[in-house]
Amino acid sequence: MPRGDGRLTHALDPSAPGPQDACGVFGVWAPGEEVAKLTYFGLYALQHRGQEAAGIAVSDGASVVVYKDLGLVSQVFDESTLSSLRGHLAVGHTRYSTTGASTWENAQPTFRTTDAGTGLALCHNGNLVNTQELASRAADAGVPGAFAATTDSDLVTALIAARPDMSIEAAAMEVLPQLRGAFSFTFMDEDTLYAARDPQGVRPLVLGRLERGWVVASETAALDIVGASVVREVEPGELLAIDENGLRSQHFAPAEPKGCVFEYVYLARPDTTIGGRGVHAARVEIGRRLAKEHPADADLVIPVPESGTPAAVGYAEASGIPYGLGLVKNSYVGRTFIQPSQTIRQLGIRLKLNPLRDVIRGKRLVVVDDSIVRGNTQRALIRMLREAGALEVHVRISSPPVKWPCFYGIDFASRAELVANGLDVDGVRASINADSLGYVSEQGLIAATEQPATRLCTACFTGEYPIPLGEAGVLGKHVLEGIGRTPMPRVDEGERAVSGWTGQQAGSPAVPGGADDALRRP
Repeated sequence: MPRGDGRLTHALDPSAPGPQDACGVFGVWAPGEEVAKLTYFGLYALQHRGQEAAGIAVSDGASVVVYKDLGLVSQVFDESTLSSLRGHLAVGHTRYSTTGASTWENAQPTFRTTDAGTGLALCHNGNLVNTQELASRAADAGVPGAFAATTDSDLVTALIAARPDMSIEAAAMEVLPQLRGAFSFTFMDEDTLYAARDPQGVRPLVLGRLERGWVVASETAALDIVGASVVREVEPGELLAIDENGLRSQHFAPAEPKGCVFEYVYLARPDTTIGGRGVHAARVEIGRRLAKEHPADADLVIPVPESGTPAAVGYAEASGIPYGLGLVKNSYVGRTFIQPSQTIRQLGIRLKLNPLRDVIRGKRLVVVDDSIVRGNTQRALIRMLREAGALEVHVRISSPPVKWPCFYGIDFASRAELVANGLDVDGVRASINADSLGYVSEQGLIAATEQPATRLCTACFTGEYPIPLGEAGVLGKHVLEGIGRTPMPRVDEGERAVSGWTGQQAGSPAVPGGADDALRRP
């Protein structure tokens, strides 16, 4: 039974969500271990990457069983459910919807049965940008069950399963090169665990070793929680297969690394390592650089918890201004599917944050946050701090201005809603009513990651997308639901027409996607 409406978020202000997380994927091959419980705890460590739905698929060598539902990992699974999921390999997923609505059908793992009778369960972190093209090909080819759900992930599962004369591994090697966009996959049949990463390696994916098996996960923190040691990252353009014969690797495309720089700013857990760089250390260094680039004459540095905390520590360290706790976050209020009453909703940000008035009163504050999207949250926050007695509020942001939407797995607002798209820095400052505003420079951010600039995607700051996007009308969260999408162009007589797919699905919600038609909007 679906729980609530599937709209659970880390956003401080429920009416003005910030950048929504990607998804978390996990996979384990470990005979003799309780793989469902290992996957549960792996997903528990990845809960921050998506809170709309969770699912686990397991195999005992004879059949693949999938259990999934809307809700948090701890809501979807209990002891009895996990005990019933027996086997020696498993994959799991925690979802934030970047393509397709938040419905039970779109929860993952996705599942298909091949013509050979093999089960295939797949989990996806990322977002494809040629989904409509793939859907048209699938329709023309008569791929069975290609549109049971409205996600790019389900479509990929159908395409891999639709190769009747091939093994799953061979079919994946044929399908993966056709995909364009961001994807970190974990998938499985009855006997084998697979992991694959797009040629740009936009989203993280790591390989770990257990005493009696192997683990793949979105972040190293998920390896830590199950006691796996980090082996290496899955390489961009690589397909891994793990079975009773061990681990084997092959590349379906040459690597052209473009890792998401926003993983360092916000998405990843601070205790995760990406590209050999600890995320917490990177965030502290961003704060140090922010202090040098945008000093402030102030009495106290406070973070917007929790994403602004490491950068605030770095800012205080480099500036010599004392660090303090000025805002208390209630980590539980808001993490619920129960909609707040109108009275509570009007409180907005106070649902999540409360000021320490004795700390704030009479102080000139530096407030450090990770990003500004629409500006609504910062505006409400600054008003709350001034009401609590702050003399001045100087805002410092540990990322450059977000001016462009992401099509690779983060659901930002549309370009028209991004406040930095229409205003310069002083305009944004005036909009949020700060005394001063400073963003870390793109060069400062990249330097803090210790990654070469050529290996990072900074499209949300620059508008330079490393993976070609195609036409604006065929992009967006609901591309397979026909919402806010331009019709397919007519074809001349004699050309092969796209058949069998209308882009409409029964019961799809009339909610526009955050990145939908963003390139055509002002």
